[in-house]
Amino acid sequence: MTAGLKTIIYPVKDVNRAKALFTALLEVEPYADEPYYVGFKDAGQDVGLDPNGHAQGLTGPVPYWHVSDIRGRLAALVEAGAEVVQDVRDVGNGRLIASLKDTDGNLVGLLQDPTA
Repeated sequence: MTAGLKTIIYPVKDVNRAKALFTALLEVEPYADEPYYVGFKDAGQDVGLDPNGHAQGLTGPVPYWHVSDIRGRLAALVEAGAEVVQDVRDVGNGRLIASLKDTDGNLVGLLQDPTA
């Protein structure tokens, strides 16, 4: 079971230009502004900019499904035909993410918060 799509991450080549664009779009300042990640919150949605995303195999925005058992969901998706792009990894404070390609090549992200 999921808690829905609450996060989308954009791989970006120029984080400063992307930050300016999303600040103009969302009309909010980022809640996280680090060289490795810039994050915005707007209307219950978490929008992230990842300057390392392209190097990690991300080819476009990745919607992240929030799940309570990331390894179980990852295994189920692989069994159903998905291909792992990024295996499960901790991105800080126990937050786990992974990404896959579905059978049509679309990116699918999984995110598990430490409280899940």
